[in-house]
Amino acid sequence: MPDLYFDRHVPHLADRMFDLVNDLERYPRFLPNVSAMTVRRDGTARFAKMTVKFGPVTQSYTSRVEADPVARTITAKAVDGPFAYLDSKWTFTPEGEGTRIEFDIDFHIANPLLAAVAEPAFAAKQQEIIDAFMDEADRRFG
Repeated sequence: MPDLYFDRHVPHLADRMFDLVNDLERYPRFLPNVSAMTVRRDGTARFAKMTVKFGPVTQSYTSRVEADPVARTITAKAVDGPFAYLDSKWTFTPEGEGTRIEFDIDFHIANPLLAAVAEPAFAAKQQEIIDAFMDEADRRFG
């Protein structure tokens, strides 16, 4: 049952980094393995259905996403799909002339057979996903 934490400083403003990660609809353009994303609003929450593809396996799941621009946090909790649970939180803190980004994700796949294969692969992909966000920030903000 992975509980992963990433902490990185980037030379971009916190509000810009918050906006980049909060721009869910653009994920398929730059995140590896994300083939589709649909977002619907329900009050202050958004429900994001992400389709990911790992080799021949394609899987979709929906997360309830809440963004707090004042606190500069974005949280997501899976509400359907293969996960028994998936909870993640992004935090963006101004630091010097850039931003300290913290990302925490905890998940468990419900099906034991699928979990044995997919959990290590999904966990390993998280660093690649963080790197893709940083690369996209560099492209957008210089």
